[in-house]
Amino acid sequence: MKKIVVALICLASLLAGCAAEAKPAGQIYLYGEIHGVEAIYNRQLELWGGHYQRGLRHLFYEMPYFTAEWLNLWMQADNDDILDAVYADAEGTNAQNPYLFALYQAIKRDYPETVFHGTDVGHQYETTGARYLAYLAENDLANSPSYKLAQDNIAQGHTYQNGPGNNVDNVYRENAMAVNFIREFNALDGESVMGIYGAAHTRLDAMEYTTQSVPCMGNQLKVRYGEAVHSEDLKITAPERTDVITVAGKDYDAAYFGEYDLTGFQNYKSRAYWRLENAYDDFKSSPTTGDVQPADSYPMVVEAGQVYMVDYTTTDGVVTRVYYRADGDKWNGMPVTAEFTVE
Repeated sequence: MKKIVVALICLASLLAGCAAEAKPAGQIYLYGEIHGVEAIYNRQLELWGGHYQRGLRHLFYEMPYFTAEWLNLWMQADNDDILDAVYADAEGTNAQNPYLFALYQAIKRDYPETVFHGTDVGHQYETTGARYLAYLAENDLANSPSYKLAQDNIAQGHTYQNGPGNNVDNVYRENAMAVNFIREFNALDGESVMGIYGAAHTRLDAMEYTTQSVPCMGNQLKVRYGEAVHSEDLKITAPERTDVITVAGKDYDAAYFGEYDLTGFQNYKSRAYWRLENAYDDFKSSPTTGDVQPADSYPMVVEAGQVYMVDYTTTDGVVTRVYYRADGDKWNGMPVTAEFTVE
């Protein structure tokens, strides 16, 4: 009898362990964005509205844990002081753009029960992160789980910024994003969530684009949660208009896919994209400069055999026009375009 009891206890312990490791029943809806594109932010709001109406309340975002916690505090505030401070801290990054600011405001206005979850490493740890720790300490929460999570997130940000050769460590970041996502998702005990990240992080391919070709966050989530993970790339599928643009003395129909904001990023204000129709044969032998752009830097789908034109506008109004062609080359599984010169 004693052996049977021991066996039953062991079996119970085993089953309890299995239950602890069981996959949550909730669904994960990932959406990959190109940062700074107004039309894509509008689409995100529309998608969140649909999920919100179906009962979802948890919105995962490409931001640090402590930034999301600030936004959750702001959701309960009667002014925008917190949001203004977070926005100011993002200076010099693509998180400081007016379209994203407007998106947050619309979420607060239209979907007030939204709960933000930040699963990126701790960017802005010296400002947003340090201020959050100070806030918790001032409110006698220095021993709380939130304080420990914020500290860990700050450590992640420091590790990311100080990678091998004093460069950012994108492999570390990708893996940390997956770990952070899993922690936040599992803590919800089966609730479904929506996630918004740069498109490079949401792909479900086996070895998709990151700097050193490691499985991206989306793929790591797919491996863990299987069919519960869904991913959509929010590329612009139709041009806003068609222009006629002269290049090297020849007129081309040029499909315009919009301008997106670079406010606060280096010395640039924006960049705008066109696809030159039926131009590839005219430029397929033009010399390249050595610069390449991955497909996920474009707001539309990049296709082999196409020519793309990009206008970069600086903060002082200087416009630089560059041309890229898609020869079918890939880097770490992602299509890339090569810059070429036009005579």
